[in-house]
Amino acid sequence: MNTKLKSCQIICLLLFVSTSLIAQYTIKGKVIDEHRQALIGATIVVKSTSAGTMSDIDGNFTIQADSTDILVVSYLGYQDEEIPIKGRNFIEISLKEPQLGLEEVVVTGSRRSKRKNFNRASSVASISRSRAKRMSSSSTREKPRYNTESYSAINENIFKDVQANPLSTFSVDVDAASYSNVRRFINQGELPPNDAVRIEEMINYFQYDYPEPQDGSPFSINTELSKCPWNKDNLLLHVGLQGYKISTEQLPPSNIVFLIDVSGSMSSQNKLPLLKSSYRLLVNQLREKDKVAIVVYAGSSGVVLESTSGMNKEKILAAIEQLRSGGSTSGAEGLELAYEIAVKNFIENGNNRIVLATDGDFNVGPSSDGEMKQLIKKNRDRGVAISVLGFGMGNYKDSKMETIADNGNGNYYYIDNLSEAKKVLVKEFGGTFYTIAKDVKFQLEFNPYFVSKYRLIGYENRLLEDEDFKNDKKDAGDIGAGHSVTALYEIVLSDNKNRKNKRLKYQTSTLTDEAVQSNDLITLKLRYKPPKGNKSKLVEQVVKNTQSSGESISNNFKFSASVAAFGMLLRDSEHKGTASWESVIELAKAGQGDDLEGYRGEMIRLMETAKGLK
Repeated sequence: MNTKLKSCQIICLLLFVSTSLIAQYTIKGKVIDEHRQALIGATIVVKSTSAGTMSDIDGNFTIQADSTDILVVSYLGYQDEEIPIKGRNFIEISLKEPQLGLEEVVVTGSRRSKRKNFNRASSVASISRSRAKRMSSSSTREKPRYNTESYSAINENIFKDVQANPLSTFSVDVDAASYSNVRRFINQGELPPNDAVRIEEMINYFQYDYPEPQDGSPFSINTELSKCPWNKDNLLLHVGLQGYKISTEQLPPSNIVFLIDVSGSMSSQNKLPLLKSSYRLLVNQLREKDKVAIVVYAGSSGVVLESTSGMNKEKILAAIEQLRSGGSTSGAEGLELAYEIAVKNFIENGNNRIVLATDGDFNVGPSSDGEMKQLIKKNRDRGVAISVLGFGMGNYKDSKMETIADNGNGNYYYIDNLSEAKKVLVKEFGGTFYTIAKDVKFQLEFNPYFVSKYRLIGYENRLLEDEDFKNDKKDAGDIGAGHSVTALYEIVLSDNKNRKNKRLKYQTSTLTDEAVQSNDLITLKLRYKPPKGNKSKLVEQVVKNTQSSGESISNNFKFSASVAAFGMLLRDSEHKGTASWESVIELAKAGQGDDLEGYRGEMIRLMETAKGLK
């Protein structure tokens, strides 16, 4: 009897185990947002268990679970979802961003700082990618949250008289931090502070359909002239550079030092956790000939990983995974240590670069912008560049990070989500880390016979003195592989009859025959140095007084103009003319083009959201 009982127990146990094993199977899926964009790094957990995984660079995931289990899916800034498996082999999960409820949203850090009340009883669209609509309510006031973000002041460029100021000189800027930071504000249901809106960075966030350079030049120069969309009496000049592209396999070897802020201010989800996920993407781009070291700083700085070959990805990823936040911020000490390691492992004719990831909140040691600038400049001549990745909000120090990148021959990006990290560190890997031309400067000479006044849109912190154009000791912006750079000028036409001769009491000015007889509108000059060179090269090109109109106006022109007008509306610029939210959205849609990556469509959604926040 006992033998039979034992046999039955064994059989039952085997049946139970086999049933459990059969029920446990592999589920594949994809996590997307409401606009069908992949969400990278979403967390997928089997409810009431510790079993979980994360979505990959394309939003895909694989997990083991029972057919009756429930998956709990979460992603920073989105509502959690519970998804019953119900025996399915593939599950597409669409996460939604939270709707505004009865609670009050406080907008801080802006000249428009004011309380915005929303009524739960009304239907409110998503605050970040669809049109937000303000609703009134008499909800209870809350204490405002404090915002210590800092931005360098921007005094917008004004119109300049051509005869008094015939030359316009500035340094190129390929940074794109302002656009993603503006996106972060709008996605939170706020309008950004004026000084967070750097129009040239918003324009240069996007790629344009420029031709590849020819004859060994590092870039092509492209111009287009047409009516100004926000002032039909004026013209708008579009100038675009396109850097040559290099495949990842052909890029020179890299010596990279990850300099990572692990101070207490980095503890929130959109800082160190997002930073770690972003760096995982970057590590996957490394080759055997590349090497990486990791330096961290908080109350003190230290080396987490000595310089390691890119083929040893597991070791690098393990070092990133163990990072934890805590302590105050000794930023200067961390920078010095990172430079020491970069110089120690220097690669001749290679890419030697520090990648600083921080919220910029340096609060211990020599932390003024001036002292940081001297530290960067002292090491810049050694051939070690520094790029900056900004994270977080609330105490974000944009001004310091821009200073570091501008003086360190590097780029500056703001990472507000893992999709942005994928764009910067994967899709634009070459442009982010590999310089093809340095100290790139523009100088435009306007023909006063045709042009009365002009205004450079943006680039306020990149203006140069006219004599700096030929000065090879003057530092300027760099262009990376595959990068494009775009600049816009608004032009006021002159009355030719009255501009041929100008007589004052003490001086006269007479235009040259070339000014009067040619159809030259502008002579465009550009200087640049090869990556390892110290002597600049000059490129010169004439822009004729020939306008595009109707169907001949390119998508490049229309879309860049819409971004510029969007920036002017956000800044409430005195130069916005007749630009309105409706006209800007219409212009952006007209210039959207193929938009294979969806970045232009995203900006249109931001425009629609910002319109609702006014």
